[in-house]
Amino acid sequence: MSGVLLWLEVDGALAAAIVGWSSTKAIPRHDAMSTSELQTPSRTRSVFSRLRDGLIRRVWSISSCTGEVGTSNDVKSASPPPSTLLARYGGDVVLRFSINSPEEAAALTEAVHVLFLDVWEFNADWVDIRLAKEVVPSLLGLLPPSLQHAHTPLMHDLAQAIFESYPSLTFEDPSPRPQDEHRPFSPVLQASPNTDQTNLFFRNYQPLSVIIPWMRLLRSLFPTHVRMINVGVSYEGRDIPALRVGVHPTNADKPSSPRKTIIIAGGSHAREWISTSTVNYVAYSFITAYGKSQEMTRLLEEFDWVFVPTMNPDGYIYTWENDRLWRKNRQQTFLRFCRGVDLDHAYSFQWDHDSTVANNPCSESFAGEGPFQGVEARRFANWARNETAENNVSIVAFVDLHSYSQQILYPYSYSCASTPPALENLEELGLGLAKAIRMTNGEEYSVTAACEGSVDSEENREKKKKFWPRIESGGGSALDWFYHELKVKYSYQIKLRDTGSYGFLLPSKNIVPTGLEAFNAIKYMGHFLLGNKGIEVEEESREGSTAVAAGKHEGELEDDAADVELRRRRRR
Repeated sequence: MSGVLLWLEVDGALAAAIVGWSSTKAIPRHDAMSTSELQTPSRTRSVFSRLRDGLIRRVWSISSCTGEVGTSNDVKSASPPPSTLLARYGGDVVLRFSINSPEEAAALTEAVHVLFLDVWEFNADWVDIRLAKEVVPSLLGLLPPSLQHAHTPLMHDLAQAIFESYPSLTFEDPSPRPQDEHRPFSPVLQASPNTDQTNLFFRNYQPLSVIIPWMRLLRSLFPTHVRMINVGVSYEGRDIPALRVGVHPTNADKPSSPRKTIIIAGGSHAREWISTSTVNYVAYSFITAYGKSQEMTRLLEEFDWVFVPTMNPDGYIYTWENDRLWRKNRQQTFLRFCRGVDLDHAYSFQWDHDSTVANNPCSESFAGEGPFQGVEARRFANWARNETAENNVSIVAFVDLHSYSQQILYPYSYSCASTPPALENLEELGLGLAKAIRMTNGEEYSVTAACEGSVDSEENREKKKKFWPRIESGGGSALDWFYHELKVKYSYQIKLRDTGSYGFLLPSKNIVPTGLEAFNAIKYMGHFLLGNKGIEVEEESREGSTAVAAGKHEGELEDDAADVELRRRRRR
């Protein structure tokens, strides 16, 4: 019991406690580590730190180092990437091409397919492509003259950026911070100051061998409102774990109606680590807020929240142990040397069998040979169907987190020729999510249909949009499947930070800010679904507040409500 109380007082102890909690199966042994690597250095370091160091050394063949514990930035800036990283990525660059015409978009799309290039991200204005330096002349030779000089490098040293995305080999001094030394211990359940900064779990990206024990620990510490479930099994036989968070008030005299459920998923693309960390951050924030905040407690009473950190556990593990930039799952295809299916193009609704990449398993966007060939996508869809058909569940919202480009996308993804029936509602909530993010840290997220987020368009004289060629197919997405097939009224794909400076290699210092933005956006969604349109304030007692302040606050809320109603009437 004392261990539990200690964690409640100092959140930073959570990550260290995970190691003791987990089983030997959850965290693999590192037999290749030498005895000296397991010895405690001059400054005390946690078991968590030693296990993390051993994992990175084993994967990238980095020699053990001893000495003073410094900050991660100091260590990374002074250390070149290991030879294994240089051999794999040392000759690669990431280029951003600016697209200004349909002809340019079509030429770049064809060149990408011909050369089997890795498209990192794209929107209406630009396309980011990773390729080997020696392939650049070949790519430029396939492009029109207007594109041959319309590109800029985003990353000059890809290997170093990848190296810095992994957790530091040495950690900050884990001793109590000066501001916390004089805090009196209290067993009362309360939020610690600077929780985000003292929680070790969110200081770095975490491997699956740490995430799963962390989820088990949360389930054990908060059994009243947290359950750990599986939403499927991967191709290689791993569970796809999730946390189901919610409180079910019981009333024997009244039959229960279908439980309204909101799904927050991440990690469909293995290399998008920030999506996995963000799902974990939002889950942690919801779980630990129950009983402390009236508004959060109500959200957990009104809805079940299903948090799925990684839809692609096989691929996620592969990014830690082999290839940091791996995107697909790890299932075998009809070409032995080209593995993996893009899970976000593997769903059955409008699966694109005519796409060029549909028949090319070496493509990063290979959607399989038929709908639902992606094992994880099929089993997750089966779980969702079973929940609605057999378990008295009504899925009212689905949010699929990805990176990068800072966009909030709503259906449809497969085509801009079709308009979703509830377009106005989707736009209204989408704009609210963007505002909640902007009010957090000032980050701007665009809101648009998923099809328009990946192609450009122009209006001709008849005011009809002409859509340009797509860089990759938008068919078979989870976004469209949940919206159309499962009738989930609010279905979104959110592409998190950043807009290209780091891409998939977002530094770990962005985990907490990105997580906080997503938390506020998801919280807004909960209020919106309760009918508050995101403008209801927390109804907690505020003793000592003046009548003048209360009157001013009421006026602000009335203005916001009037703005929302005005927008609705204009659309009609």
